[in-house]
Amino acid sequence: MMDWSDRHCRYFFRQLAPHARVYSEMLTTGALIHGDVARHLDFDRAEHPVALQLGGSEPADLAHCAKLGESWGYDEINLNCGCPSERVQRGAFGACLMAEPHLVADCVKAMQDAVAIPVTIKHRLGIDTIEDYNFVRRFVEILSVAGCRTFIVHARNAILKGLSPKDNRQIPALKYDYVYRLKREFNDCCIVINGGITSATEITDHLQFVDGVMLGRSAYHNPYVLTQIEAGLDGDRKPAARAEVATAMWAYANAQVQSGTQLRTITRHMLGLYHGQPNARAWRRLLCDPARLAENSADLILEARQLVEEEAIEISA
Repeated sequence: MMDWSDRHCRYFFRQLAPHARVYSEMLTTGALIHGDVARHLDFDRAEHPVALQLGGSEPADLAHCAKLGESWGYDEINLNCGCPSERVQRGAFGACLMAEPHLVADCVKAMQDAVAIPVTIKHRLGIDTIEDYNFVRRFVEILSVAGCRTFIVHARNAILKGLSPKDNRQIPALKYDYVYRLKREFNDCCIVINGGITSATEITDHLQFVDGVMLGRSAYHNPYVLTQIEAGLDGDRKPAARAEVATAMWAYANAQVQSGTQLRTITRHMLGLYHGQPNARAWRRLLCDPARLAENSADLILEARQLVEEEAIEISA
């Protein structure tokens, strides 16, 4: 979710799913060590529980960045061993680290020694043509011995050459049974499943076999599914209406804009709020209008909300 799940996106997700754990986009150790720490790590306290996902392969650098994350108030440090992009591979981290489980174990140990908050791993089932379950089993075993207790498993292989990151999320076969088997064999660990999951029904089915479910781009493109999932898991919970979410985001954006934030950096994450609704196009059109965005007024969100809600009333009438 690099360049996607920034702090504005996570605040938006929190309005939809009050109890979900949200994860940052992957931040490289180099970006934190040599870049603007406040710009990368600042977040709204409403985001809790929130995890910081790191990309790197040098134990000392990861320990330093994990300590930064803890000092900024993050609830978890997650090491990405699943991203297949060539950009990440050039830095010798991401999914290619699955071929070096002992190095990953050293990284985990260094971060655990540096912080008191949980250190977790996100990974794939295998890399390239390695389809054998024992590959991922060995990876998890070595990491569990090193002290990692939570594994977020994207239930596909990562193809390091020849597939784009987008294709890597779609083409390699999903093997949910591998993830279920990991839970059976590492019952004392928390196993979270990821990949191709889009609905509350699917989540309920997976939770019969694993401890948790992670959603990525499916939630980004159709964010209201998060509200539906929360309501599905808790039958007593009334889903927040889209208009309520839009109003909450207006209040947030208003404060952010007054602090110097560009409105477009917030609204770009909200385009899918009315996904699947008859008025979705009007919502997107207004929130993408360059001239209106240039005014940098959060009231644009209220105007878009009023427009689509009035259209909905007219259609239903």
